[in-house]
Amino acid sequence: MPVITCIDDLKRLHKARTPRMFYDYAESGSYTEQTFRENTSDFQQIRLRQKVAVDMTNRSLASDMVGLPVSMPVALAPVGMTGMQRADGEIKAARAAEQAGVPFCLSTMSICSIEDVAMHTSKPFMFQLYVMKDQEFLENIIARAKAARCSALVLTLDLQILGQRHKDLKNGLSAPPKLTLSSIADLATRWRWGLEMLQTKRRFFGNIVGHAKGVTDTANLASWTAEQFDPQLDWTKIARIRELWGGKLILKGILDAEDARIAADFGADAIIVSNHGGRQLDGALSSIRVLPEIVAAVGDRIEVHLDSGIRSGQDVLKALALGAHATWIGRAWVHGLGALGQEGVTAALEVIRKELDVTMALCGERDIRNVGRHNVMVPASWGSDYV
Repeated sequence: MPVITCIDDLKRLHKARTPRMFYDYAESGSYTEQTFRENTSDFQQIRLRQKVAVDMTNRSLASDMVGLPVSMPVALAPVGMTGMQRADGEIKAARAAEQAGVPFCLSTMSICSIEDVAMHTSKPFMFQLYVMKDQEFLENIIARAKAARCSALVLTLDLQILGQRHKDLKNGLSAPPKLTLSSIADLATRWRWGLEMLQTKRRFFGNIVGHAKGVTDTANLASWTAEQFDPQLDWTKIARIRELWGGKLILKGILDAEDARIAADFGADAIIVSNHGGRQLDGALSSIRVLPEIVAAVGDRIEVHLDSGIRSGQDVLKALALGAHATWIGRAWVHGLGALGQEGVTAALEVIRKELDVTMALCGERDIRNVGRHNVMVPASWGSDYV
């Protein structure tokens, strides 16, 4: 195994070992990709306060997320099509998360199904839901998540319509990939990836094919998916979903303080401050920039988590210092998966764990739950540049 010192090491391996369309799917944003870039660059503007002559022994990263104990306040965010980054990718990622003691969340648009992941893991995982127009499908997939003992439902609110991602259109993204001259030439240079894919039966969207009415193969899957995201999703429908689910509910895609207040009044267990990794509304502010305003708006009435832009343990600490209760990583673990499979996801989590631990110590803290605003410095104009 190569020496992995940071997420960028995994990112380089991911790019070299995975077909271009799937690497680009992970490493891209919508339209000009401004928000995609600022999700990471805004973290770089935050500075850490170093403290010396403090006892750094007996450190702890242990925390909780929606009442569940975690070894560190980091969860694997739901990412679609990860079974195309590596054969059986969602199963491998879920196993790595389980071993690391952190939550894994399965996407509606996964290649491995809810049942596949449940069969190959021993602890409950979370399930992310996209709201579809097909009510029968919606009710069935919630029932399937309940049957699999999923620990929480993560309801994504910011994908009622799709933001355009230029790379996906130009690459002809599909699962499995369509065989064109360009894709064949690309696949020929990723033969290890191809050999693994030949050994698995999981190459389609496992939560949809065979479960949605009339969707029996990829030919009718594309048209069904394009028509199904529900543009009429509102708080009334969210209430109906909560009733159907009956368990812990996390609302993902909050980027506005007023929406955060509504979510807190609604009684959700947590919100995830997220702009979908810069893949939806290009030109929106980064998640980390809006985090303090949202935390101030809801206080301690609801757990506030942060997603989008985290590439290191230092980023995790900065998010916690600005008020997040926990964080979610997406591209960081996908780079690990594409690079080295399950071992790569484990490597990504270890990189973040070590960076978080060392950074916390050098900031003078021994318990991650004590990290706060006193540990960081932000530009004087932070959060007030825009009116």
